[in-house]
Amino acid sequence: MNFERKELSNSQLLDLYKKILKPRLIEEKMLILIRQGKVSKWFSGIGQEAISVGITSVLDKDEYILPMHRNLGVFTTRDIPLHRLFSQWQGKKNGFTKGRDRSFHFGTQEYKIIGMISHLGPQLGIADGIALANKLRKNGKVTAVFTGEGATSEGDFHEALNIAAVWELPVLFVIENNGYGLSTPTNEQYRCENLADKGVGYGMESHIVDGNNLLEVVHLISELKASMIENPRPVLLEFKTFRMRGHEEASGTKYVPQELMDMWAVKDPVENYRNYLKATAVLSEEEDEAIRAEIKKEIDTDWAKVQEEPEIVASLEEELRDVYQPYTFEEFNPSSEMENIRVIDAISNGLRQSMERHENLVIMGQDIAEYGGAFKITDGFVAQFGKERVRNTPICESAVVSAANGLSINGFKAVMEMQFADFVSTGFNPIVNLLAKQHYRWQEKSDVVVRMPCGGGTQAGPFHSQTNEAWFTKTPGLKVVYPAFPYDAKGLLNTAINDPNPVLFFEHKQLYRSVYQDVPKDYYTLPFGKASLIKEGTDVTIISFGAGVHWALETLAKNPEIKADLLDLRTLQPMDWDAIYASVKKTNKVIILQEDTLFGGVASDISAMIMENCFEHLDAPVRRVGSLESAIPFMKSLEDQYLPKGRFEVELKELLAY
Repeated sequence: MNFERKELSNSQLLDLYKKILKPRLIEEKMLILIRQGKVSKWFSGIGQEAISVGITSVLDKDEYILPMHRNLGVFTTRDIPLHRLFSQWQGKKNGFTKGRDRSFHFGTQEYKIIGMISHLGPQLGIADGIALANKLRKNGKVTAVFTGEGATSEGDFHEALNIAAVWELPVLFVIENNGYGLSTPTNEQYRCENLADKGVGYGMESHIVDGNNLLEVVHLISELKASMIENPRPVLLEFKTFRMRGHEEASGTKYVPQELMDMWAVKDPVENYRNYLKATAVLSEEEDEAIRAEIKKEIDTDWAKVQEEPEIVASLEEELRDVYQPYTFEEFNPSSEMENIRVIDAISNGLRQSMERHENLVIMGQDIAEYGGAFKITDGFVAQFGKERVRNTPICESAVVSAANGLSINGFKAVMEMQFADFVSTGFNPIVNLLAKQHYRWQEKSDVVVRMPCGGGTQAGPFHSQTNEAWFTKTPGLKVVYPAFPYDAKGLLNTAINDPNPVLFFEHKQLYRSVYQDVPKDYYTLPFGKASLIKEGTDVTIISFGAGVHWALETLAKNPEIKADLLDLRTLQPMDWDAIYASVKKTNKVIILQEDTLFGGVASDISAMIMENCFEHLDAPVRRVGSLESAIPFMKSLEDQYLPKGRFEVELKELLAY
């Protein structure tokens, strides 16, 4: 292995030695503790330390790094106190996730490290968002994100690289190619000779690097960082390396040929670098022993400190409180000046006024810039706010959701438009596993709104007509908003953007241009978790949201003898249980109308909660009305049969006659 010191001083060379030795000695300690049964699981990075240490040594302390679970050198080189890392691994309160997630599945703003989730790919999109925030600030900062050769087969990898290339984002995409994805060799994962070749397809600069040569890593990253400050762009780096331990300790290494283990043992990054320093008289045997003793003492001292730390005591209040970032609703009351506008106009106005109010708000989506979006909600926004804040995206929902989260991590607000709510399925993973869990896992907000044009009645068929709110109402950490009127749509959208938690904002397409209402011209907000009592009566409680509210109004208009409480829920998470229970206790009969299919829908949970909390007040079973248990069809006659609008009146009258 050929080491070139170039301009590095002896003290710098020694500092790098201490940095690469530290994670190795920690790992050796962990392997002993595993055999003693004092550590339950360990993901080793032995043999790969030069990459983590080299990159982290070059980047500034305030430049974000997004590592994997084998990049211990990132954490130690950023000087995270060892007792905090040990507390994290042992599930103690002084860790970064309060015992809620293990190993390196955490982030820390203090050290500008954003850890992975087990799905691997989404962190690449997060890096895009972080880098976009840096680019918008023009601060010259670089972001580095790690992945393994296995994750390069995931769609998120390709989506993130494509976005970074199109937007010219200063991201170092770091592939640690150790030849195996768990036990699957690379020849069963991809057919190109080098993963760096994939950069060509994205018009991206790429390099192949000896991942075991610490100085080669340091010199290349130093050169790239200086160049990327002058010329912001993404760079793909394939580091050839090898993991000397199994995927995790229980896996072992029997699937690896012994000759391969022997070959890479000779290339050990720590041993080779130490031998180089000794051969060049930079490091003496005595100095080496002293450095090792000092690091081992730190490890033992901090490990002992963690053993004295008490086990976590479960707190129901704290567990539930940390699901969401605390947010106090900010009430903005409008003036009396009104305009009669449609739902689509109200959403556009709210989004425009929020863009004016929040200079750090970025909106993203397919065709939302010059074209104005599929429904023209953002028409004219580019002229007012510029393309930096109104961004067309490639067709890659997953990476865009992740990028929105990255913007939030780096101090921005993000609104992403799903062109149709149906398309959220290709962005489902980062919403439910990243955005929803982030604050609970490591107390970091996810200040993201995902706009969801949804619903049937427009004869758009199975892929453009779903109302899929139930996919998200059952996921703790998400808020779900579903307005039925222009006034609510504008006020609730403004609140969604103010709220630092992830919000799914459903917008029914059929209501866009069919429902008018007087709406204040200026900025205002409405609180989440407050249903609207549209009509009052004593015969029955009708609970609905979205288009269902209007179907109920039509039914009541046809049957003026029916005196009903009509509750428009407006938000589904949080739900206004007080309003629901108060109405049920008054009328003693309840029917719930939703556009979604019945099984597993919102109506089912509302029905169950009413039965559990208001049973003694009911004079009839709770009635649910929803769409047929099928996909939503295209032709009008089939769609009319599918939707519950035509069945609601019959069901309502049957309930009243019970």
